[in-house]
Amino acid sequence: MRKSALLIVLSLTLQSVFCMGQNKKSGLSTPFERSNGKQSATWEEAIEFYKALDSYSNKISVSRIGTADGGYPLNKVTYSNNTHGDKILIFINNGIHAGEPDGVDASMMLLRDAAEGKILIPDNVVLMVIPVYNIGGFVNRSSYSRANQNGPEAYGFRGNGKNLDLNRDFIKCDAAETRSIEKAFSELHPDIFIDNHVSDGADYQHVMTLLPTQHNKLGGKTGDFMYHTFTPLIYRDMKAAGYDLVPYVNDFDNTPVNGWREFIEPPRFASGYAALFQTIAYVPETHMLKPFKDRVMATYELMKCVIKEASVNATEIKKVRNTDYNELMSAKELAIDWKIDTTRFDKINFKGYEAAYKPSEVSGLPRLYYDHNRPFKREVPFYDHYIASKTVTVPYAYLIPAAWTNVINLLDSAHIRIDRLNRDTTITVTAYKIESYETTPKAYESHYLHKNIRTSTGNITMKFRKGDCIVLTGQAAKRYIVETLEPEAPDGFFAWNFFDGILQQKEYFSDYVFEDRAAEMLKEDVFLAHELQVKKTTDTAFAKNGAAQLDFIYRHSQYMEPGYMRYPVYRIE
Repeated sequence: MRKSALLIVLSLTLQSVFCMGQNKKSGLSTPFERSNGKQSATWEEAIEFYKALDSYSNKISVSRIGTADGGYPLNKVTYSNNTHGDKILIFINNGIHAGEPDGVDASMMLLRDAAEGKILIPDNVVLMVIPVYNIGGFVNRSSYSRANQNGPEAYGFRGNGKNLDLNRDFIKCDAAETRSIEKAFSELHPDIFIDNHVSDGADYQHVMTLLPTQHNKLGGKTGDFMYHTFTPLIYRDMKAAGYDLVPYVNDFDNTPVNGWREFIEPPRFASGYAALFQTIAYVPETHMLKPFKDRVMATYELMKCVIKEASVNATEIKKVRNTDYNELMSAKELAIDWKIDTTRFDKINFKGYEAAYKPSEVSGLPRLYYDHNRPFKREVPFYDHYIASKTVTVPYAYLIPAAWTNVINLLDSAHIRIDRLNRDTTITVTAYKIESYETTPKAYESHYLHKNIRTSTGNITMKFRKGDCIVLTGQAAKRYIVETLEPEAPDGFFAWNFFDGILQQKEYFSDYVFEDRAAEMLKEDVFLAHELQVKKTTDTAFAKNGAAQLDFIYRHSQYMEPGYMRYPVYRIE
């Protein structure tokens, strides 16, 4: 008994020492705190802060997940209470736009306060935080690139080291940062994703707006749970913390007094990419005109609210995601594009300022302004329902010739399973032909994006080579596979120019040589002769153009190259 009593006393003493150690202050403060909310941490300051926090607390670890353009190490910070059991993983990304640093400073304080015991990170929650994502933009520091933003005193630039907007780079993965984060995402399978931002646009009273993954596009039980349960809980908790949230004000051409449509993020955006994997995603958007100090503290509170509700609802989150994953595996059709449902909307309480016009002191012409002496609160419509505008049947697999290494490498970096043919073989496949498309006249994020893509399909039997790639669709990344490999998908690999080689004809003919062969073909092929005559009868310009008629015959002959406009990703049904 005396031995047992001694052990109990020793145990209690050790627990007391441990708790005292955990509650002891780290002595770490942030540039934000030291400047009373005027300054934001540099990339170097943020990393040194987390390294010191790593040394202070055994719950925090700093590790490298990859590389940023320019060769900078891209780090993540993990917070875990080191307990066993199924946990909710919350993935927090900061500084994807380096001129929007609110999340960088808020996350530094959040993890320090958790390490010191000031706030509770429940045992069933693990945080993975990227301190600074756009490092190249962060080191390109000034006080002028965000002309409309109220602080901090200095901040980074929107473009990364290669002048890419990293929140347009998911799918195309031109940046090393994106390839690194996609790898981490596919390995960790986060339950919740937070991408901290600062908003442009209209003026209003709210310090923060919130952009969740569009719930119809997220779909299934996860989308329903987020829309009906989880997001309302975040709104409730933020209101209790002193912040009235409204949905992201997606209106840049008009004042929001008459309501607005919900922003729907295609997978080029981080939150849209997360939706491909049944991950609940939020983009907090603090308002650019609010003081930097207020914006950072709102971001801090938002992350606390998400952590709290994720812990309370952990079982349900795991349940709905698992259910949707299982249903996805058997899905025969998937949507690849969406449109607004104008017949449905919610009513939200919006706190704005009356908008008016007055003469511009610059041009003398009428200019818009928001009158802060005339604040209002009124109910406005919010159109937050979307319906699928384009769906495709899901094939058993896609077949990609091995020569298309750029696309194969992208699939590989996203942890897509790729099988290879072990011998030359002839396979009957469904082939797409690109019938028409439009291309943006100016460069968009290092690409000339295709849109309004129209295709036709047909079954062909063709020879494939040893080493050609088969991508089975029955994978966890099923939605990613379909939305990147279907040619009409608005954010697919075709739209992003990865197959532009097929859009240029490589072989032609000389008119004077082909004239004799074309005449022979018309005698040999009655159907071709008939088609030519119909075309001449119905198109007077064509009837007067001998070169066009030769070209018509050429394109309808065996001489026409089969690969021209044929999409080089084939479906195995």
